[in-house]
Amino acid sequence: MKALIVLAIFITTLFVQGCAVVPGQHMSARALTHGNAPETGHVRMVQITTEWLEANEGTASTQAIAPELLSYQPEPYRIGVGDTLYITVWEHPELTSPAGSQQQTLANGRLVRSDGTLFYPYVGTLKAAGMNIEELRETITRQLAKYIQNPQVDVSVIGYGSQLITLEGAFTKTDPQPLTTIPLTLAQALGSANINTSQADLSDLVLTRDGRDYHIDLNRIEGTTSARNIYLKPGDRLFLSYNDNKEVYVMGEVIRPLAITFKTSDLSLTQALGRAGGLDPVTSSGKSVYVIRGVKDLAREPATVFHLNARSPAAFALADNFRVRPGDVVFVGAAAITQWGRLLSQLVPLSSLVGNAAFARQQINATP
Repeated sequence: MKALIVLAIFITTLFVQGCAVVPGQHMSARALTHGNAPETGHVRMVQITTEWLEANEGTASTQAIAPELLSYQPEPYRIGVGDTLYITVWEHPELTSPAGSQQQTLANGRLVRSDGTLFYPYVGTLKAAGMNIEELRETITRQLAKYIQNPQVDVSVIGYGSQLITLEGAFTKTDPQPLTTIPLTLAQALGSANINTSQADLSDLVLTRDGRDYHIDLNRIEGTTSARNIYLKPGDRLFLSYNDNKEVYVMGEVIRPLAITFKTSDLSLTQALGRAGGLDPVTSSGKSVYVIRGVKDLAREPATVFHLNARSPAAFALADNFRVRPGDVVFVGAAAITQWGRLLSQLVPLSSLVGNAAFARQQINATP
């Protein structure tokens, strides 16, 4: 009995002196702001308020696209090495389909060779690379006129192999896309490549042109005409970054603690908590929602802990305008009753041990 009384006095003393060790991680806004935490000097506390949001977050805007990307206009298609041409001479099937009219069109095509030339009957070898389709048609017509009265010639490209754009990164189709007689826009190229939405970082598409990298945030140009107005140029390279190194970590008293892949540049605190299932209605403390934002060099500048008092559901109107960043840790603290319950869960086994020891001692003393 004396042992149990001593244990009760011990527990009471711990709480009176504020020294009770509660299991789990905890964060105290008071400790950070009053200098009672070991992190003081390396951490600054910021309250998420309407005034702070207006001064720092603003509203998401569309991205300004580099003027040279928007101003580029494709030139008429010029024939190049690797293209396959289909040359029609009306009323002369022996020239149009030397392999036979029953063969597929490609079998009767004329390949532009590695030196940029092709051979055509009665015309001989001519330099086709660098010409546009109309220029080549006029050249062949002029040469055939020496042998055929008033030749009617048509030229079309049936295989594009000279002007390509390359695609790399988080696409499901990374085959090079050819530029054809119909100009290709950025939106069309992305649609054909099929973005892998589970792996892609939509905030960082890199368009490399003439040795320069242009970073495009697809999330911020969505719904605008920008992607439809950017025409691609031969030799362009599109690289869509992966999101495997960009995550937000949601911990503490939420339904599903998890790491959220950061796919866009505009993820709100409300969305982050929502994907984690929200605050645990039993164990969480609504006034203890924090966003911890680290820095690369703590010796030069402090990390920041943003605090949201979410005891009222109206606080999520603020959370909806607070944008988290890759690497942020969203932490939801435990309610006081939860901390007390967890402490008791550790102390109950201890009290049972003390009680068993006291009982054993009584039994020993009662033995004659």
